[in-house]
Amino acid sequence: MKLIVISSSKTIENEASIITKLFESGLETFHLRKHKFSTYTMKQFIKSIPPHFHNRIVIHSHHNLARKFKLKGIHLTKSHQKDAVKTWLTVKILRFSNPEIEITTSFNNIGQLLDKKSDYEYTYVFLSPVFDSLSSKFQSGFTEHSLASALKKSRYKVIARGGVDMEAIEKGEKIGFHGLAFYSAMWKKKDPLVEFNKIVDRFKELNIPIE
Repeated sequence: MKLIVISSSKTIENEASIITKLFESGLETFHLRKHKFSTYTMKQFIKSIPPHFHNRIVIHSHHNLARKFKLKGIHLTKSHQKDAVKTWLTVKILRFSNPEIEITTSFNNIGQLLDKKSDYEYTYVFLSPVFDSLSSKFQSGFTEHSLASALKKSRYKVIARGGVDMEAIEKGEKIGFHGLAFYSAMWKKKDPLVEFNKIVDRFKELNIPIE
């Protein structure tokens, strides 16, 4: 099962150091989501992470930096989808320079999972919000049965996002998700690294292999 950590949208003290330690602890996929960062700030942030870990980073904005730093991939947001021509050209250039680059996106309803048409061959997609949110009173609109059924029929590898914590690991695996994306469960805690290690230990307790 894929274990993904999404960065805090806000700036965290010693954030680059924490991210580096997450990589050192075995994290294979990190989504760098900083929508307020300028290209320059994003560039400096990536530079503050050791180069040998750059191939584990998926970037949500300033996609041109994926080529410069040889990142793992790019994530297409709604705004990227709306700017179809520019996004298509960016993806084409990135795939020309790196055929293995990962392209991901986000869905928020089951109908999108069942859509047979797609502008891109996504490596995987996020579906959210799956579980009751950890940071607000928003309730997930999905049922376990509808999710399990849709995941079996979908052509996509689907990652659960929204309200994902340690309690969601067993349930997510049972429903049939390809992976889980952790956000608030990490960054709302005093020590994100400690929480990450707890999450890894829980995967091991449940005998669920981590990608």
